[in-house]
Amino acid sequence: VQLVVSGGGLVQPGGTLRLSCAASGLTLSNSVTTWYRQAPGKEREWVAKILSTGNNTGYPASAKGRFTISRDNAKNTVYLQMNRLKTEDTAVYYCHARSTWGRGTQVTVSS
Repeated sequence: VQLVVSGGGLVQPGGTLRLSCAASGLTLSNSVTTWYRQAPGKEREWVAKILSTGNNTGYPASAKGRFTISRDNAKNTVYLQMNRLKTEDTAVYYCHARSTWGRGTQVTVSS
């Protein structure tokens, strides 16, 4: 079972990034998939989740309206589209499903 995370990088404030979480060994359409992030010196926090049924999604206040989680069942991949990025979004981003963590990807928002 593996989750492969990709798509991080350096972006200016106001910019966009899309992260991907590709699964092998488990079916994401049968799982709740959650994106988390952890900034230096801070606890890991969730930023988006997508349920297995009906593509229902949820976001904390910090991400609502700017981040969008989606899933491509054919590719067994979950995405996190991040718009209007802020410097405070700088963190390592992880995906999680069925007790499995993906390796994090660094997102740096800086001018």
